[in-house]
Amino acid sequence: MGRLRAGVLLAGFILSALLLMPVQALGLRFGLPFAKTLPNRYHRFLCKLIGIRVITRGVPYEGGACLIAANHTSWLDIPVMASLRPSSFVAKSEVAGWPFFGTLARLQQTVFVERERRTRTAESRNEIHARIAGGDRLILFPEGTSSDGNRVLPFKSALMSVAQLTIVSREEDREDDLVVQPVSVAYVRLCGLPMGRQFRPFFAWYGDMELFPHLWEAFSLGPIEVIVEYHKPVTIREIGNRKALAAYCEDSCRKGVARALTGSPEPVEQAAEPAGAMEPATALKAG
Repeated sequence: MGRLRAGVLLAGFILSALLLMPVQALGLRFGLPFAKTLPNRYHRFLCKLIGIRVITRGVPYEGGACLIAANHTSWLDIPVMASLRPSSFVAKSEVAGWPFFGTLARLQQTVFVERERRTRTAESRNEIHARIAGGDRLILFPEGTSSDGNRVLPFKSALMSVAQLTIVSREEDREDDLVVQPVSVAYVRLCGLPMGRQFRPFFAWYGDMELFPHLWEAFSLGPIEVIVEYHKPVTIREIGNRKALAAYCEDSCRKGVARALTGSPEPVEQAAEPAGAMEPATALKAG
């Protein structure tokens, strides 16, 4: 049954993508409005096809330009997060050259960055800023790689420097701080039961794992549940500097993943509060 499930889901994934890729390409070429929302609808379909139930906690920031900083566990993070609202991602430049998946990434207007070349950091930062200023919702994985799903790796601060740049509001003729919201993603249940450390690597994609064999393994198993938690949004003006911002986002995501994996309830203080409500002195204690 596992092989049958994997075969059906993999065929459905590839065929549906092949059908929609030329439609999305035309939408992007001619600037059609559906090009912004089609990936979101497709990822919602993909989550239903694979059997991913996404449970959200916290409140997504909707008050203006925002960069999402999330922990990274698997290729599944892409459909999970993109199913919640129209989004694009920041990915390492190698992804652009991957067969099939590189094309999917480009069609979702991914920003490709060369993480190993520090001389390109400013250029990547400016591209991310321009996209956010233009109204796009970008998701950054500051770990720079994926983990085994049982922990959160240290967040790198280089691209967090984008939060030092302000966003010009043309309608109200003012400059606003760019808001950064940490978001934690945790894979918690398999076939309705706690996933456990031994099963999480079937869904976490890290190290030197080959992608297509990992796809097959993940598709052969039953439906899963994922908890996505939105943490308190902040600005770099409130937090101090890019390294403190990276530390805050890392701490928030680490606590969110720990809560999800241990079955702890969502903390009451996570409920909606504007980013400006946080004081610099208490910023690192939030999350």
